[in-house]
Amino acid sequence: MITIIPAVDIIGGKCVRLEQGDFRLKKVYEADPLDVARRFEDQGIKRLHLVDLDGARASHIVNYGTLERITSKTRLAVDFGGGIKSDCDLQIVFDSGATMAVIGSIAVTDPDLFQTWLFAYGPEKIILGADVKEGRIAVSGWTSITEINLFDFLTSYKALGVKQVLCTDIARDGLMKGSSLDLYKQMVGDFPSMRIIASGGVSSVEEIHQLNEAGVAGVIIGKALYEGLIKLEELREFL
Repeated sequence: MITIIPAVDIIGGKCVRLEQGDFRLKKVYEADPLDVARRFEDQGIKRLHLVDLDGARASHIVNYGTLERITSKTRLAVDFGGGIKSDCDLQIVFDSGATMAVIGSIAVTDPDLFQTWLFAYGPEKIILGADVKEGRIAVSGWTSITEINLFDFLTSYKALGVKQVLCTDIARDGLMKGSSLDLYKQMVGDFPSMRIIASGGVSSVEEIHQLNEAGVAGVIIGKALYEGLIKLEELREFL
């Protein structure tokens, strides 16, 4: 069964959502992300995707205090991403209670460091972040699009033992116009040993059923929850 993973994106300590990663298209939903996390937990959610958008811009983690508050005051398993660029950053993430860390840019810019982390912490704690636009990998908070093909990228890391991949289709993120179902189907088919987590554009429960049937391991849901297109009560069958 697919895992439902609500997203909590943080800027300035507040819960926000962007469109296609554009900081100019920011909407603040809650002053305190802990309140949001508690509401999710009260509805039966077990896992949270916490993104440090300030950290992504600053190239080092910023909102680890928010991470620690959520992990210490809820029972949610939290995967944390955004701004993890050094051994110190990663250690702070796990010391602050994260269950898993999502590593994207470093996997592109410093693969040797990523490999060191993968071997040190293990594939159950390190999630490969694969942010993609038109089939190519993006880095640095989606501000830079590389020439690296998504499937070549995944092939290289499959050989190193990566088991979990969080793939965000940037062109669909925050628009609530549907997820890239065909892309995720291809990923599941080509990389059956990897747990694929879909992110970007999910706007209906029917889409979640389709992703589940396609063999996708998890789905990140953000704006559709905050805007009420998907209600937590509709997700109980997946919890």
